[in-house]
Amino acid sequence: MTVSTNDHGQPVGLPVATPLPRPFPPHTDLVGQYCSLRAMREEDAPGLFDAYAEGDGSDWTYLPDAPWTSLKQAADRCRAAQGTVDPQHYTILDAQNIVSGRCALLRIAPDVGSMEVGWIHFAPRLQGTTAATEALVLLMRYAFETLGYRRFEWKCDALNAPSRRAAERLGFTYEGTFRQATVYKGRNRDTAWFSIVDSEWPALAARFDRWLDPANFDDQGKQLCALNAI
Repeated sequence: MTVSTNDHGQPVGLPVATPLPRPFPPHTDLVGQYCSLRAMREEDAPGLFDAYAEGDGSDWTYLPDAPWTSLKQAADRCRAAQGTVDPQHYTILDAQNIVSGRCALLRIAPDVGSMEVGWIHFAPRLQGTTAATEALVLLMRYAFETLGYRRFEWKCDALNAPSRRAAERLGFTYEGTFRQATVYKGRNRDTAWFSIVDSEWPALAARFDRWLDPANFDDQGKQLCALNAI
């Protein structure tokens, strides 16, 4: 960590050059090559309900919600989500414009230029795809390039190994585990914290651009060079 020194000889943080506060993010659509994100609405419920029904329920383990058991329950959740300012819930559509998952921006703090990605829930058809990676890249690019934020966070249950691997693959830095941070579904959650800061973004953005380039995929959509190898 780079530090400065005050008039008393004490170490202090460097002055912040970024003008603050940053804009509060408009809940706007984000469009990529392989997927798009749109503000969640009640009309997305049938698509999400059907998409999640393809799984065995294990993808709900680390979410606050239990698996939806009816279309009405899905509609209720989507209707509640569409009206919130923070979190800002997004529905993910694949390249064929099919509803395939959800995510959100939350803990949005314009005064310090920080926000978090959460509520990440990919349907089985989206998991492990190029679109799944791009959905998260779209949010990061929006935060750093469009809004000029300084920090982008990822937090998860410390026992959620797939989420931790995903954060590390995307270039997030592990910052530590907050023990007994919260309780959900009647059980304890130790929370693992990860982040990307603005000084790291240019190199990461170049890496994502290289990986997402159509030239990096064969005719079947298989990657020629892995993201971790770039």
